[in-house]
Amino acid sequence: MSTQASTALEVLQRQLTQPLVASLEVCARCGICAESCHYFLSEPRLENVPAARGEALRRVYRAETDWLSRLLPGWTGAEKLTEEGLARLAEMAFTRCTLCRRCTFNCPMGVDTPLLMRAVRAMATASGAAPEILVMLADAAIEKGKNPEFFRDIFLDQMADLEKVLQEKVGDPHARITVEREGAQVLYVGLSGTHTILPPAILFHTAKEDWTLSIFEASNYGVFLADTGRAKQIAARIIEEAKRLHVKEVVLAECGHAYAAMRWDAPNWFGEPFPFRVTSLVEKIDEYLAAGRLRLNPQANFETVTYHDSCNMARNGGVIEEPRRILRAAAAKFVEMTPNRTEAYCCGGGGGLVALPDYAKLRLQAGKPKADQIRRTGAQVVVAACENCRLQLGDLNTHYNLGVRISALADLVVTALEPPRSQPPA
Repeated sequence: MSTQASTALEVLQRQLTQPLVASLEVCARCGICAESCHYFLSEPRLENVPAARGEALRRVYRAETDWLSRLLPGWTGAEKLTEEGLARLAEMAFTRCTLCRRCTFNCPMGVDTPLLMRAVRAMATASGAAPEILVMLADAAIEKGKNPEFFRDIFLDQMADLEKVLQEKVGDPHARITVEREGAQVLYVGLSGTHTILPPAILFHTAKEDWTLSIFEASNYGVFLADTGRAKQIAARIIEEAKRLHVKEVVLAECGHAYAAMRWDAPNWFGEPFPFRVTSLVEKIDEYLAAGRLRLNPQANFETVTYHDSCNMARNGGVIEEPRRILRAAAAKFVEMTPNRTEAYCCGGGGGLVALPDYAKLRLQAGKPKADQIRRTGAQVVVAACENCRLQLGDLNTHYNLGVRISALADLVVTALEPPRSQPPA
């Protein structure tokens, strides 16, 4: 057996927890998962059935753990892992599954096929078979955490320029974008690019929030690699920053996987509750509206608007009604896609796939069910509270000639903002 295959099997053995073993053992091969998968709906082939993807790992699992499979592998369908087999597994897990978990929600046995695919991703990452670009992005984020002073001055200069734009937008020369200000109530963590910083800054200023900006990005590519070690290092940058600044809340940019990682996974990775609250910008805007801290004019967004449920935000994260309350307040006409909420189709770009240019054709094909959904709504604007989703939806818009505009939720809210009411004299 090659060293690469041996390393992959060692990783598999370490991951054989009760949930993983259950998903390896209880599949009834009923095929219900097929109609739940956007890959199968866009191209009805056996290899696009989630159960078939799971079976590829089960064959390796049987060869390693089942005594009958060691004696009669042909009888049980067991398969010893080879370098070639590992490469096939890795390509399947990284490019044929976006980890959306729609199949899991519809499986009568509760088989978590994305959990199996994460196991394969971990095996591939540890043995050097993961997509190089995802590894590079994860390692770059880790290095940035080790040497933040290297880029701090450039970042501060950029934010000083952006602060002037903020002041112009809100008509207030006193509006500020502070960076890593100790004692602030909220630490906002954006993504790469000022387009994820300026709209939230406008909303925070209007809501009179006591906030400051993180020097890091919310994205966590260690999650896509299923590499807990890398993912923890990336998350630790923000956790340590929040603790050092003594903030009460960390608000994450509109990013599905970043939210799932920091809100749900990170407390388990570190084995401790955090001394601060973790929320999405979506949840924060919803809170501001409920408290009357933002006033919106829905007529400012007069086009028909629909909403794409990010898998990590909605199905896996539970942020479902908050964006809908916001859109009803911010848009004159909001229509739903069908199906929606926990049953919504994945856009086809999740799980890191949108970052892999070599698989653009496959990604666009897998997104056809979502494109068809969008077309059926008749909407002119598609809102998504996830950067990866917006990138994929933009590509689908072009590829399938949908003729829509893709928007972040915060951008739509900023458009609908009404000036704050003046305070009565004391």
